[in-house]
Amino acid sequence: MKVRSTLVLFALALSIPGLALCEAALLEPRDVFELEWASDPRISPDGHRIAYVRNSMDIMRDRRHGEIWIADFDGSNHRPLVTGEGSYGSPRWSPNGDRLLYVGSGGDGAQLHVRWMDTGQTARISHLEEGPSGIQWSPDGRWIAFSMQVVERDEPMASMPARPDGAEWADAPRVIDRLIYRADGAGYVDGGYEQIFLLPAEGGTPRQLTDGEFHHGAPLSWMPDGKRLVFSANRRDDWEYEPNDSEVYALDIASGNLTPLTDRRGPDNGPVVSPDGSRIAYLGFDDRYEGYQVRRLYVMDSDGGSSRLVSGDLDRDVERPQWTEDGSGLYIAYAEHGDTKLAVIDLSGQVEEIADRVGGLSLGRPYSGGTFHTRGRQFVFTHTTPEHPADLASGRTGSTELNRVTRLNSDLFAGKELAAVEELWVDSSFDGRSVQGWLALPPEAEAGAKLPLILEIHGGPFANYGARFSAEVQLYAAAGYAVLYVNPRGSTSYGKEFGNLIHHNYPGEDYDDLMSMVDAVIERGVADPDRLFVTGGSGGGVLTAWIVGKTDRFRAAVSAKPVINWTSFVFTADAYNFFYRYWFPGLPWEDPEQYWRRSPLSLAGNVTTPTMLLTGEADYRTPMSESEQFYQALKLQRVDAALVRIPGASHGIARRPSQLIAKVAHILAWFENHDVSSDD
Repeated sequence: MKVRSTLVLFALALSIPGLALCEAALLEPRDVFELEWASDPRISPDGHRIAYVRNSMDIMRDRRHGEIWIADFDGSNHRPLVTGEGSYGSPRWSPNGDRLLYVGSGGDGAQLHVRWMDTGQTARISHLEEGPSGIQWSPDGRWIAFSMQVVERDEPMASMPARPDGAEWADAPRVIDRLIYRADGAGYVDGGYEQIFLLPAEGGTPRQLTDGEFHHGAPLSWMPDGKRLVFSANRRDDWEYEPNDSEVYALDIASGNLTPLTDRRGPDNGPVVSPDGSRIAYLGFDDRYEGYQVRRLYVMDSDGGSSRLVSGDLDRDVERPQWTEDGSGLYIAYAEHGDTKLAVIDLSGQVEEIADRVGGLSLGRPYSGGTFHTRGRQFVFTHTTPEHPADLASGRTGSTELNRVTRLNSDLFAGKELAAVEELWVDSSFDGRSVQGWLALPPEAEAGAKLPLILEIHGGPFANYGARFSAEVQLYAAAGYAVLYVNPRGSTSYGKEFGNLIHHNYPGEDYDDLMSMVDAVIERGVADPDRLFVTGGSGGGVLTAWIVGKTDRFRAAVSAKPVINWTSFVFTADAYNFFYRYWFPGLPWEDPEQYWRRSPLSLAGNVTTPTMLLTGEADYRTPMSESEQFYQALKLQRVDAALVRIPGASHGIARRPSQLIAKVAHILAWFENHDVSSDD
């Protein structure tokens, strides 16, 4: 079986949709614009309804778009609630369910709006200069708490003479003197700090509750009496140099007094107050400057006393704790072997799984990430499989029955045949350790045919892939490739020991894990050993560049947004105050050999594999200079190489639909141009 022509695929993508469907019932690049997914579901106080964000793509603006929809808990009466120009999100029910608070983004920026559920009347209630986050109703429904950036404009260092009227001078110099001065996805940031505000529910002027040169962020949690807010912040004098040392604080609304409730070396965050206000649950760990540290669940008295570890027997990261109605335990999410679970954990640490397949918010690649909400015994969550991105599913504790609330892509996928995804487990050639992966087969694959194989490697590196929807995997498979993706050592969802195998050792033996999985697929007769390809982004880009420096078995490679030289990376990445301390034992001049031996650039002299680099021009996490180093090194050795620059794209290249399509199209074109079948 030959790979379908990338040029034909792209031509079909740009043709009228009806013609594309007639040509082949496979997922096409243009279909990316038709994808929809659910996020941020919220159950009404009476338990009868679910409000959520219905996300889609705007093909004319090349942007993602959100609307607020509503459905009964069983999925009936599904209909739009807030639509129109702009984008809408963060629906939050008032305590008695008579109003719905939400954020609307348009020409006046992100603003708070309220909808009265009895009349359908809506009103904007804020006039904010920056976007709000972490919005929370007070228990009595009279106030809204939120956090927002308070921008501080820097005074110019030097004065300039007045320019003549009508003169066109160059932009003024930008003077930088802060440790953190740019962020991926945001660019160069203005001075200022995230502060907490209080706004009357009927609108008005927000009152700033916190101050100081610290960030006070979401989530926010009210005490039941409405007199205090609980949140987390890093208020160390040297917080920029110790970014992982936050504490939980209680804020007295009337006086503005802050009381620290925790005090240890490490992050304490995500606090949620119990229904009766007597206890606070929060997340954290004792920081040991390790690359991967498991996020634990703790519970303390509301005054900060009697803190105790609850999830000590659960060797997995705990996410998004929410108290049960009676305060006897908490709903939590955690990832287990590439599958995010929803569970209830009681205060003795006993865990009861109530749902799986939580996720579907990462459209491009099959990463974890999902949301859920609970109300009494009821729960709703974003549900995914390899066949669809996030839909909503609901259920009740004490019952194994789950209800599929939405099927947002049934219209698109009704005429499409998607790749089947199979789970694999293989023993690593390095130490026999069991490694998990997944294999997606082309919908049109002939039984017994040996297929061209793409090894697609996840980033992080402390992250996980799973049996989740992935537009990129599906498009590769639709083009005729078998697609293999793996959770090698260092991946999350397998516990602290497995994740920390790459601590101060990345890239390392995960190379052996990946090659063992490729060998297993070849031995099964699925993959053609003469038609192997490899790609990956971020940490996967690192491993792709590392692989071509260690073997020539792949016909071609695409290293997307990689780190090539760890020394230059830690001095150009946006989070450079974190990487040198947690991923390395010290600064480059303190141990230059470790930085060099772990850099793919150190292996550049071995590379013969045709290699393409692909990175966003506005990527401040793994800057373009990293890709340029490898590209230039390969060119000097006369290795077949190309550099693809995605204009305006940050580290999240696929945030704009056309850029996700462009990424896939260029990877497929590179592989097709170097496929042995092209020589026939």
